Amino acid sequence: MTSARSITRSVPSSVQATTIVSSQLAVQTKGRGFTDLTSELVRFIVEAHARDGALTLFIRHTSASLTIQENADPSVLVDLTTALARLAPEDVPWTHDTEGPDDMPAHIKTMLTQTSLHVPVLGGRLALGTWQAIYLVEHRARPHRREIVLQFIGSNQ
Repeated sequence: MTSARSITRSVPSSVQATTIVSSQLAVQTKGRGFTDLTSELVRFIVEAHARDGALTLFIRHTSASLTIQENADPSVLVDLTTALARLAPEDVPWTHDTEGPDDMPAHIKTMLTQTSLHVPVLGGRLALGTWQAIYLVEHRARPHRREIVLQFIGSNQ
């Protein structure tokens, strides 16, 4: 049981959503791995003159995904890649293999991760934690051009 003294909450604040700003982000991946999108998303928030609201990201693919993960130690991303490879190995006789042995495992990895993210925007800044970054995760071995829809909903005043 948690004592009431170990939990604190700020006073609720309210804004009227007066703005919807959308953009599409194209990312050329180098093949399997993580691409840090955070700086590009910060730029989008600045260009949208976002104040308070939410940023939604949606990747338009079924063999790549989005995640929020640690940005301080690169070994975290290596271990995550290893874990996903163990959960959906390529050396299994998958029925769906039209595009190669990494195709079905890529679909499974996407199903296990996320195709959309929702990140609060407070005071014109993404409300990420100190060691958090937003990544596109490419699950295919070869390079791909990936599209991500960005949408800020909130106030810009």
